[in-house]
Formats: sequence, structure tokens, C-alpha cells
Amino acid sequence: MNKRNALLATALAAVCATGAVHAQSSGDKEKCFGVSKAGQNDCASATGAHSCAGQAKKDNDPNEWKYVAKGTCEKMGGKITASK
Repeated sequence: MNKRNALLATALAAVCATGAVHAQSSGDKEKCFGVSKAGQNDCASATGAHSCAGQAKKDNDPNEWKYVAKGTCEKMGGKITASK
């Protein structure tokens, strides 16, 4: 990986982490696994397949997550914890 790609990857990871901290601190959202569409996940995969938002490869992957309003995850067909 060249220096430019490494810098870009670091910047993207920082943006992802900042968004996750902000959403968690609001208290009205929760992580919901298995409801994000391809390319619309909020951050890193539970399995470590990738490290940032927008990198999900398929719809409703049980290891990809998205922030949703607290109390709505299971109604949407998702789970609060990643699949094993």
C-alpha cells in the first residue's frame, strides 16, 4: 500500500469512528445487525472483513450493522448482536 492509500484509509477510519461516537452518545440509537443494504452499513464489519462505512457487499448481512432508532431493530428483522 502506498503512502497516499494509507493516508486515505486512516482518514476514512477516523471519519467512521467519529460518526460512531456521535451516534452512540446521542442515546437514541442502537446498532442493528442484519438490516443494512449493500454499501449502506454504518461502520466496520463484525467479522473484520472491512473497517469502515459503505463497504458491505450484500443486503442484510448478519455481520453488517446500521444505527437505528432504539427499540426498532428487532421489528425491522435485525438483531442487537452480530451472528456467530
